[in-house]
Amino acid sequence: MRLQSYGAFSEAFHNTGGLARLPLNGTIEVTHRCPLTCAHCYNNLPMADRGAAAAELSTEDHLRILDELAAAGCLWLLFTGGEIFARRDFLDIYTHARRKGFLITLFTNGTMITPRIADHLVKYRPFSIEITMYGRTRATYERLTGIPGSFDKCMRGIDLLMARGLPLRLKTVAVTINKHEVLDMQRFAEERGIEFKFDSMMNPRIDCSHSPLAVRLTPAECVAFDLQDPRRMDEWKLFAEKFLGPANPPERSDELYHCGGGVNSFSIDPYGGMSICVLSRVDRFDLRRGSVLDGWHTFLSGVRKKKITRPTKCTACELKSMCGMCPANGELENQDAEAPVDFLCQVAHLRAHAFELPVAPHGDCEYCPGGTGHDGLMAEAAALKATHGADRMAAAGPRLLPLAQVASGGGCSSGGCHACSGH
Repeated sequence: MRLQSYGAFSEAFHNTGGLARLPLNGTIEVTHRCPLTCAHCYNNLPMADRGAAAAELSTEDHLRILDELAAAGCLWLLFTGGEIFARRDFLDIYTHARRKGFLITLFTNGTMITPRIADHLVKYRPFSIEITMYGRTRATYERLTGIPGSFDKCMRGIDLLMARGLPLRLKTVAVTINKHEVLDMQRFAEERGIEFKFDSMMNPRIDCSHSPLAVRLTPAECVAFDLQDPRRMDEWKLFAEKFLGPANPPERSDELYHCGGGVNSFSIDPYGGMSICVLSRVDRFDLRRGSVLDGWHTFLSGVRKKKITRPTKCTACELKSMCGMCPANGELENQDAEAPVDFLCQVAHLRAHAFELPVAPHGDCEYCPGGTGHDGLMAEAAALKATHGADRMAAAGPRLLPLAQVASGGGCSSGGCHACSGH
């Protein structure tokens, strides 16, 4: 028997599925309710929100959808929220999915994990469990979550999963409140032999409220984190080189979407809305009124074929791999799928100059030579290189994980858009 690594298997499977346009990767938000009130979260609702609870898909709805997903060829499932364990029937939903053979990842904040839940996960082992830490100290953690006692509950959840040898990973989102403790969280994970990842990119709430942006790091702070670790910087360079060039080839340059959404991935919200990704709320197919196959083959196929209506500086930009600009980000931040997000543009250009990567001309861009923001950005890049060059040379102490292990998004319910990152 010939053995194959998981990475090789996953890549081959995605390549094949992409050609066949199969819904390989699914993200299911089972609820937006959560016991925490995190300042940065993009979709959390109060636990006691009866209206939200009543509007959520029923247990029977979930079981039917899971059956249809299995028949359609889906293999990877991410269950996320809100907080997945806020639903009393979540283990019933999860167990049904596990018995159908899905490779399942669970996103949770860990605060609601009990011995009974941990024991159940031992019996029906998931592919991965990711817990988001919001700080290494109780004060920082609870300043971000807004809930006294939540730090101890999270630590208990981590201990319960570790004691049972479950496939646990830890992650965080770096914001103004906890940025000084990211390395401490990294140490905490390393000392326990747990993989750790983090991200500093954030987006508005799904109702387009900009409230989470109040704790978003500046572009310079985001890039400073990258420069702290030579491995992380090298991974960014390799990533940029791999995807150097326009996001789409010339014959597809008029397409709106450049990701895997609607090609091999999809998302389902708590109310049965099937969309191209977890952040996109404009085009949704109601799974209460139609089947998964209807949503995938007819509705999302049409969404995926959308064309741009006008050229922007993003159209020919070769830095898209370094910024993460996509229609969903445009919708959330600018209420326009095609309008460039200024924050992402700054980060991408600052990364490129800090890493000494070429920036090809791509239209009327504020951060390219001659643009109103170019001189200021170049000064920031020079300051970052001067400040962190010595740190890179020293390369001492705990180091942040490389890009391949970096999360994406803002909160425990995020941490990686399947449309972009795959598995």
